[in-house]
Amino acid sequence: MSNNSGKEVAKIRVAVVGCGGWGKNLVRNFAELGALACVVDPDPGVAAQQAGLHQVAAKDFASVLADSHIDAVVIAAPAAQHFMLAQQVLLAGKHVYVEKPLALDLAEATALCDLAEKRGLTLMVGHLLQYHPVFLHLKRMVTEGALGKLNYIYSNRLNIGKLRREEDVMWSFAPHDVSMILSIMGSEPLHVSAVGSYHLQSNVADVTTMHLEFPGGANAHVFVSWLHPFKEQKLVLIGTKAMAVFDDTENWDRKLVVYAHDVDWKGQIPVARKAEGRAIAVAEQEPLREECQHFLDSVANKTVPRTDGREGLRVLKVLTKAADALIRQKQKSEAPVQLLRVVGQHEGAFIHETSYVDADVSIGANSKIWHFSHLLSDVTLGRDCNVGQNVVIGPRVRIGNNVKIQNNVSVYEGVTLEDDVFCGPSCVFTNVNNPRSQVQRKAEYKPTLVKRGASIGANATIVCGHTLGQYCFVAAGAVVASNVPDFAMVAGVPARRIGWMSRSGIKLGHDLVCPQDGSRYRETPAGTLELMES
Repeated sequence: MSNNSGKEVAKIRVAVVGCGGWGKNLVRNFAELGALACVVDPDPGVAAQQAGLHQVAAKDFASVLADSHIDAVVIAAPAAQHFMLAQQVLLAGKHVYVEKPLALDLAEATALCDLAEKRGLTLMVGHLLQYHPVFLHLKRMVTEGALGKLNYIYSNRLNIGKLRREEDVMWSFAPHDVSMILSIMGSEPLHVSAVGSYHLQSNVADVTTMHLEFPGGANAHVFVSWLHPFKEQKLVLIGTKAMAVFDDTENWDRKLVVYAHDVDWKGQIPVARKAEGRAIAVAEQEPLREECQHFLDSVANKTVPRTDGREGLRVLKVLTKAADALIRQKQKSEAPVQLLRVVGQHEGAFIHETSYVDADVSIGANSKIWHFSHLLSDVTLGRDCNVGQNVVIGPRVRIGNNVKIQNNVSVYEGVTLEDDVFCGPSCVFTNVNNPRSQVQRKAEYKPTLVKRGASIGANATIVCGHTLGQYCFVAAGAVVASNVPDFAMVAGVPARRIGWMSRSGIKLGHDLVCPQDGSRYRETPAGTLELMES
């Protein structure tokens, strides 16, 4: 703490939200700096234990936001909660320190930066290693040219560590390394790629390697894994004059070692000239203490933190690009659906050139499939059908003859459409009752049967597991959550019968005679309608 800022910093009062494995270290440091006002944790026992240990109050989050004596909030909650909690802190007019990563979404991280700047508040991200004295010394060496021009950087962060289900190893381990690399390079990468391995869980990567390409030709890679036999935390810089290794698992006097290796050219053959490693002395200080002090100084002096929100946003951009690369890699590794693009007339059917039809689809004569639609595997489409634009059908769906499906409709597995069915624009079929993105429920699909001649209005929703009777009529915007009788006209949310419809689509009066085709109907004792023989 500097002499000029000491008195001001002492006035800063901080609440720490999250007292778990890492949060308790933040609690300890802010308490030792005399800035800890209270602690918050969803587990009352954990909160009480930390509060008692440091002689402060244990509060709930809402009380912290409402307390005018608290100047700043430190968030050490799960990453998925960072945006929500930080946004509320900023809206309450308080400064905020967020553990890495700033958020899991670029738009959310940008919104936090904009909000902090608009309100004149400090937003700092906990990229701890940018406050490590050894890293700061290493960065000064680069700036002063001690290593020459940087050719490449690599970082390993490996351990048999805490395994997570909500985020993969890249989001858990790599933010620190990306932050250090961007700080040393002084620019954002031109290109980011990544590959990963999924051993314990099919949707959470346990091992990832990220590759970054920077302006000027320098490269970097980040290798992280929580399935490693021993702990390794190394940052290696390869320059034209020397090479440096920051090994955070070594004793303090060996954390930074420089190798003045060189390459001699003998004729056209390069020959390595090795040098002994030289340990660099760096004064020992706790990185987290330095980081906490930096946050207090930034708040007190109204200065921009070294790892402010914009720096966190730059790191997040790299992680997001790498995550997108992992998704693409995983999609390629899984058996892709083989699509057959069919253009123009095909066995009596018309398929627009922008649409896709899988190889094992049956299409009846005179049917038409218009722009940007897709028929997936094992779909049977009858004759004389009309499939509008942006329609998805299948897989494993049966559709009868003379069916009209308007634009923007998805007919999912489990749905069957009999002959002469009409589906209005943007109507919706579901196939499970309680979908969750992270839960596979393909075994729980419920069948939906739409019988002959039924009509479904625009934007109506058909909840799975129900039957729509022959020639029934579902009004636009209705939500069907029960079986619909033959000839019934239903409307509303949830849909209720409001009348009867004839086979020709005319609402019937009290005489139950269709004014268009003269067909006659009668109500049954069961409250249904049936067509009388002519």
